Amino acid sequence: MLSNLRIFAVNPRKISSLHINNMYCSRITSSLKRIKTHVPLGRNYSSLPGLIGNDIKSLHSIISPPVAKIRNIGIMAHIDAGKTTTTERILYYSGYTRSLGDVDDGDTVTDFMAQERERGITIQSAAVTFDWKGYRVNLIDTPGHVDFTLEVERCLRVLDGAVAVFDASAGVEAQTLTVWRQADKHQIPRICFLNKMDKTGASFNYAVESIREKLKAKPLLLQLPIGEAKNFKGVVDVVRKEKLLWNSNSDDGKDFERKPLLEMSDPELLKETTEARNALIEQLQTAIHRVTLARMAVPVLCGSALKNKGVQPLLDAVTMYLPSPEERNYEFLQWYKDDLCALAFKVLHDKQRGPLVFMRIYSGMIKPQSAIHNINGNCTERISRLLLPFADQHVEIPSLTAGNIALTVGLKHTATGDTIVSSKSSALAAARRAGREGEKKHEQNSEAERLLLAGVEIPEPVFFCTIEPPSVAKQPDLDHALKCLQREDPSLKVKLDPDSGQTVLCGMGELHIEIIHDRIKREYGLETYLGPLQVAYRETILNPVRATDTLDRTLGDKRHLVTVELEVKPMETSSVTPVIEYAESVSEDILKGSREAIENGIHSACLQGPLLGSPVQDVAITLHSLIIHPGTSSTMISACVSRCIQKALKKADNQVLEPLMNLEVTVTRDYLSPVLADLAQRRGNIQEIQTRQDNRVVIGFVPLAEIMGYSTVLRTLTSGSATFALELSNYQAMNPQDQSTLLSRRSGLT
Repeated sequence: MLSNLRIFAVNPRKISSLHINNMYCSRITSSLKRIKTHVPLGRNYSSLPGLIGNDIKSLHSIISPPVAKIRNIGIMAHIDAGKTTTTERILYYSGYTRSLGDVDDGDTVTDFMAQERERGITIQSAAVTFDWKGYRVNLIDTPGHVDFTLEVERCLRVLDGAVAVFDASAGVEAQTLTVWRQADKHQIPRICFLNKMDKTGASFNYAVESIREKLKAKPLLLQLPIGEAKNFKGVVDVVRKEKLLWNSNSDDGKDFERKPLLEMSDPELLKETTEARNALIEQLQTAIHRVTLARMAVPVLCGSALKNKGVQPLLDAVTMYLPSPEERNYEFLQWYKDDLCALAFKVLHDKQRGPLVFMRIYSGMIKPQSAIHNINGNCTERISRLLLPFADQHVEIPSLTAGNIALTVGLKHTATGDTIVSSKSSALAAARRAGREGEKKHEQNSEAERLLLAGVEIPEPVFFCTIEPPSVAKQPDLDHALKCLQREDPSLKVKLDPDSGQTVLCGMGELHIEIIHDRIKREYGLETYLGPLQVAYRETILNPVRATDTLDRTLGDKRHLVTVELEVKPMETSSVTPVIEYAESVSEDILKGSREAIENGIHSACLQGPLLGSPVQDVAITLHSLIIHPGTSSTMISACVSRCIQKALKKADNQVLEPLMNLEVTVTRDYLSPVLADLAQRRGNIQEIQTRQDNRVVIGFVPLAEIMGYSTVLRTLTSGSATFALELSNYQAMNPQDQSTLLSRRSGLT
């Protein structure tokens, strides 16, 4: 079996989104010690991930680790809390890299895209597989920037546990709350790591209190810091009552020693430790493991990834306290028995090998050259090769079992959120089992609904702009590039402007669209032109309106005749898609053959409102009458319904809705006044001003249209000392004056 194992190494300077240009391949023979993997950049990787020198650390576990020894975890945090640096230290101490990567130097393993290395931020989540003390850990480093929240969402969907990283000087920040809520939604057990304990202003107590107050979580203090800020030397293991001190002469933090706490040498520290230890309701590791899995509490550890302190105990905590796949309760597994059931949670496009699909295997086994059935797409495909993802290295393997995360090659139609099974017959057998279970519980679900794993909720884009190729001849190349990027990134939407015929990019923020533009240039060699960035407004109506329309056309020798009467009315609750109702006067016989055509017409009409051509939301549509001439096509029915709704929308009083953002600005006291004055000019609504150590945190709402280019203004106002975080709150009605100004500007009158 080992003779089928291959390793691929990639030059990270020439890689973008796992596009592998330089690939070095060597077969593992019986003489494993001779293998060398060549990776430029001066980074020395071990000959095979998991091998240290001549020590064949865990070759067998690379292929088939026991499921109880698997940990699928993610690292999540606010931007710049130190997620990627922590991941780099984890890889180094587990023996998978020979040198310490640094975000500032642009040579980290998990930030392998050119855009990530230039900006020093994580844009795409990266999967890393490694071993630690007999455990297999599949770790995913996720973005902290709000524009890439979907990356976090789709990775949390397939994880069993997570490490939440905090900046010890800031505690809980804006994006921390967002990712914490996402983890709550997927019921994921967590460990907290208070990073940057060496940073000026670091406060262990403040960070712990912010976890308790803002996240409403119960912290279990498994460690206490020895010193803070520049005096930070190590940590105290509260459970074992030991000091962990790192050797100050050690450059890489590998050398540290455990010392028992003694009353003679450390009376104060021993007293603090004893108090913290007594505060743990259950003192054993199994008890901590149990309450962590039940999400009744979160273990808290501390350290400084940059200064190489506290990472090894964090890895120990991951294996001790976070769950294995078999400890997570997935109800659907009982329907599949031992058959394959997997979820595709991420797609990358590689120029040489085509789409690469990341999968979490929940049951059964995946092998290369095997056929799989996609329930969502109702299609069968074949996996040509199976890889283990080591960020910028891939190991080809002969099979992979339940609990693991795999990278598959050869799937042309599988997309993010698709449920994968071994065959159509397997899906039908699982559906029958689920149906019997549903009957026992008196549940009414369709077969497909029972079988589909919960996919990923795709947020609606808030920014858009036109994009044009350098010439008309290059339009097909641009269309191909955008198609590939959309499959990788479901939050990127592409549409065609019906009036101008231009291609329109819709994204989650300024940075998101900027990254897409840059990738089209670097990866597809297209020098495209972006139009001005515009806000994605919505429209609604303020009063109910009725309308009637008749469509009468003769095509060839066939007459198409439809008469529609319907009512459009505003809704009190928010709904992005229209709520469709049918009056009792509309017969079931007519609806049976035309319901799909009617609903297609309704959805089509609501894509463009009468004021700005923006999507219409928060409306309910009731069909009161539908008369169809025999032989009328469904296309004509849709067209008539759509035209009738457009007529009704024009008769109604219309309202523009604008995206409102949650804003959090962290600023020193000296610059607070100019920041507040500037926000007042931007129609900002300040909710509260908090104190965070020596800084002030301004929390409020501000319209997205007023915040474009805010980073440059804030930098100027505060001499580069302030930071801010944005997140979409909701869509709210514009006041009449602002709406009038917007419409005049759009029509070219101002």
